Amino acid sequence: MNKKEIEKLISSYHWMAKEVRRLQMVLYGSDIPMRPLGRCTVWRQLCQREAKSQAELRDIDLREERLFKRLEYFENRVYAIEVAASKIEGEQHKVIYDCMMEGMSYRAIGLHLGISRETVRRMKDEIINQLCQDCRYVQLLNPEKSVV
Repeated sequence: MNKKEIEKLISSYHWMAKEVRRLQMVLYGSDIPMRPLGRCTVWRQLCQREAKSQAELRDIDLREERLFKRLEYFENRVYAIEVAASKIEGEQHKVIYDCMMEGMSYRAIGLHLGISRETVRRMKDEIINQLCQDCRYVQLLNPEKSVV
């Protein structure tokens, strides 16, 4: 994963976290699963009570499978972004990282911290370099690629 992709991922954190909560609501009935339900959700149980046909239940299973895969993907990304926050050194760098996670522009971050947009850009590059040097973080972002 290159530096531009990492930067885009960090700025996408805000909407990905919202999507995780939404998918958890759809699949589990709450945004934090109270107990592992596997692939059996509240919605599916309600549909079964209404005596749906086998074809409709199969469609529900296919939809749940797709949503579950998307949930896992976004949960992994959100987790990696949150773990990275603890790896960043320097208070101002941490604030810039948090602002990036919220989707703030360089200009907005600069106004918030009282620094220029170019200084924000330079410090953002330093943050991305810190993260790129951390092999564990890069591995969290690329779970399908294992280091041998």
